Amino acid sequence: MAEDVRLGTARGRWVLLATVLGSSMALLDSTVVNVALPTIGRDLDAELAGLQWTVNAYLVTLAGLILVGGALGDRYGRRRVFVLGVVWFAAGSLLCGLAPSIGVLVAARALQGIGGALLTPGSLALIQASLHRDDRARAVGLWSGFGGVGAAVGPFLGGWLVDGPGWRWVFLINVPVAALCAAVSVRHVPESRDPAAHGRFDVLGAALGAVSLALLTYALIEAAQATAAVVVAGAAGLASAVAFWWVERRRPNAMLPPDIFASRQFTAVNLVTLCVYAAFGGFFFLSVLQLQVVVGYSALGAGAALLPTTVLMLLFSSRAGALGERIGPRLPLTVGPLLCAAGMLLMVRTGPGASYVQDVLPAMLTLGLGMVTLVAPLTATVLASVDPGRAGLASGINNAAARAAGLIAVAALPLLAGMGPEAYRSATAFDAAFGRAMAWCAGLLVVGAVTAWTTVRTAPEHRCHPECRVHGSVAVPPLESPRDGDAG
Repeated sequence: MAEDVRLGTARGRWVLLATVLGSSMALLDSTVVNVALPTIGRDLDAELAGLQWTVNAYLVTLAGLILVGGALGDRYGRRRVFVLGVVWFAAGSLLCGLAPSIGVLVAARALQGIGGALLTPGSLALIQASLHRDDRARAVGLWSGFGGVGAAVGPFLGGWLVDGPGWRWVFLINVPVAALCAAVSVRHVPESRDPAAHGRFDVLGAALGAVSLALLTYALIEAAQATAAVVVAGAAGLASAVAFWWVERRRPNAMLPPDIFASRQFTAVNLVTLCVYAAFGGFFFLSVLQLQVVVGYSALGAGAALLPTTVLMLLFSSRAGALGERIGPRLPLTVGPLLCAAGMLLMVRTGPGASYVQDVLPAMLTLGLGMVTLVAPLTATVLASVDPGRAGLASGINNAAARAAGLIAVAALPLLAGMGPEAYRSATAFDAAFGRAMAWCAGLLVVGAVTAWTTVRTAPEHRCHPECRVHGSVAVPPLESPRDGDAG
């Protein structure tokens, strides 16, 4: 166990700074890169598939390994694994910034994802393990709030970097931030580990999960070619997914213990998560392309256009969570996706010459209101559907499910919408396909709403409230830490 550091001391503030820097670095990278995609494509002469892999290579390794990252920290030292993740993430970022081709960039993004999987769960775990019990709730609130601000700044910062020093600085800026974060962590953050954790962890499960995601993503992105390699990859991806589930059911130290899905509420909410975050992943990947390729925005303008959704979440997520506690999760988890679907359908109006105030802003505000209504109650329901001692695991599974859903959506939506390899180079072709893609996204959200209405119960199974009440990320639900035992 680590020593109990008080938040009001200099060391407590250093601990908070290190964790905020680390988590913000990974969170920013998942949002700023989308804004840079058209410029990356032009500079590296990449087809649409290259842009899809620029997003998905990061998500494959991050979603596949994030649960393992938390387990490694518990067993081998949370600070050690966190610092390793920060350094790894910085090395991947440096390679991204120097990439001479789209192939090198994609490989470097996969390396970045491994670093993100190591540092993301460790960031919050360090706060829980290092700070005095009486200070943890406030520290987690500050950590969550600063992360939300970082998420709000992300698209704006990404656009400014792309239009200014260039897209490579979207990645290179991580290097000095990581250096500061690692130095502060080594000097000021106490080491901690879980004495009850054994030295074994689920390498086979993690490998099968990541391989299945990678193969299925490849098959979806390249499906239009209908080659033998695509068919083999798809079949192998499905076989890997089946093998992953079979292995997890039989391993005593499973990364994804199947018994957690014995809670029907937990299973139901994760089905809702898959639907809504698939829609979100596809929307935010395609909307920045639409705004730049079709409407004619600069990278900075496209990034700034997305700000209303994040600002609304920052301002009202805690109030939405409180409302969800009073009325139960069923109604918010039904109404929220329907509002988001309406926002995405409104985005279809953003064609050539579209007005921001009349066309883009109403869509973003409607989407933001839907996300405010949805995200906090979804997180609270995930935590309340399992025993409080498994809150961290439940949150990790939900977070990974959201990332995997976004990954599959980014791979599948261009195919479903009929986007060719050169679609993002033609405003007319992209605009037509974007409208079809938004219809698919809205349909996913309606399925999520129906699933919530028909499967989610109003009464919680346990009393376990989220600690991350302020949340600004539009890509994933908040990641909650393990609890000390009883519901908090």
